[in-house]
Amino acid sequence: MNTRCCAVALLLALSGSAFAADTIVLIPNPVGIWLITFGIAFLIAEAALPNYGVIGLGGIVMFVIGAVILSNTEVPVPLMIGLGLISALLLIFLVIHALKTRPRQTVSGDAGLVGSVAPVMSLQPGNACNGWVHLQGEKWQVLSATPLETGQQVRVVARKGLLLQVAATDAAPGGE
Repeated sequence: MNTRCCAVALLLALSGSAFAADTIVLIPNPVGIWLITFGIAFLIAEAALPNYGVIGLGGIVMFVIGAVILSNTEVPVPLMIGLGLISALLLIFLVIHALKTRPRQTVSGDAGLVGSVAPVMSLQPGNACNGWVHLQGEKWQVLSATPLETGQQVRVVARKGLLLQVAATDAAPGGE
């Protein structure tokens, strides 16, 4: 929160100084400086906020428009367009990589266990409904409503403490 307040204060200070710079001869148009400043700030905000390119796209547009407004200075127009294109390509690259990380499945906790399939390693003597499976690198004790066989594939239905409730893979996924 403190970083955001500092960033807002810095942006307001820069925008105020850009409007105050109207009387200086070296800066021909304070609106161009203002747009470039906010464009850069939006690009920085794009990297810090969890969105998918909306703020960055606005930052690129503001940066390029501000640069075009200041085009009567000694900065060449192809350089401004090149910077805008490089920024747009970088933003597209970052958005693509951010979207690739989104649909990943949960691999830990109850959500990672429920629905997993493993073969029965061994059965408890005298009780064919109790056994052991090797799942996600660990040995788990399992309990089934129906008798199990060694080597049979079972699907995890639920977890209660250190005991997994399982059902045969040929049985319905909701039943035990």
